[in-house]
Parts: sequence; C-alpha cells; structure tokens
Amino acid sequence: MLHRPQIDGLEFARSRGRLKGDWPIADFPRLQGAVRSGTSLRYELEGVPEEQGRPALRLGVTGTLQLACQRCLGALEHPLRVDALLLLYASESEIDAVPVDAQAPDGIVATKEMAVRDLIEDEVLLAIPYAARHEGCKSDTDAVVAPGARPFADLRSLLGTKH
Repeated sequence: MLHRPQIDGLEFARSRGRLKGDWPIADFPRLQGAVRSGTSLRYELEGVPEEQGRPALRLGVTGTLQLACQRCLGALEHPLRVDALLLLYASESEIDAVPVDAQAPDGIVATKEMAVRDLIEDEVLLAIPYAARHEGCKSDTDAVVAPGARPFADLRSLLGTKH
C-alpha cells in the first residue's frame, strides 16, 4: 500500500514544511484519461510562511508524460515542468473577495487534511495541453481540397429537390 501524505495546510506553510519524492502516475486516477503512459512524477512541496501577505505552498512537479496526439493519435512525449504558488485561504468566501487577476497566484482553501496527491494531480491536469499534437503533424483528414472541387455538390440529391 502506498503512503499518501496529508498536510495541515496552514501549519505546513507556517513551519516551512517540506516534502519531496517520486509518485507513480498510476496512482493519479484523474490523469488516466489524459495520459497514455508514464512511470512517475517527481514532486517537491514546500511551505512558504508569507507570500503576498498570506501563507502559501510552492509545488514543483517534473516528469515525462506520454500523451495521445489529437491529430494522428500517435504517442506524443510531453516533458512536464510545474512550478505553482498556491496562496492559502480559510474559506471560499475569502478567495471570492480577492479581485480577479490573471497574473496572480492561485488561491485554495487550506484544511487540516489536505491530500498531497490531489494537489499534485490538480496542477498536472492544468499543465498538460488541452489538445496535444505533434509539431507539424498532418493527419489523413488534413487533405487539401482541389481547386474548383465542389465537396458539397452531391448534397442536393439528398434533399430530393431539383435545381
């Protein structure tokens, strides 16, 4: 059975806690639909007692994932490098009170039992491309229609009308 660490978010940040190690990709259930294969992810989680006036967590994740190219469906190697700063809040209403800024670090609700696996999985899911594809990849459906061709010309016969 795998050790699945949990942290008290605010205490971990205040005490400058630190966790690091390798985590098998097979242990991330939400990644299974997005990743073809991979062995493990290397992570480092560090408590930051004061960042922008709040306790925070700094999470780094590295590894190589095998994704499916969305054009040719072949294997696509994706090097992963995540460096996330997560500001800790006591409640959702505190997060909602902060003005929206696309450049600001993400805010999360700190609890006494925060699953490290979920923190890692969330950041990895945000870091992988939505529609991964090889650079310069062409599939069979990318064929160019010849000039002067009328690809929809036969649709009239389906309508049953004469023109």
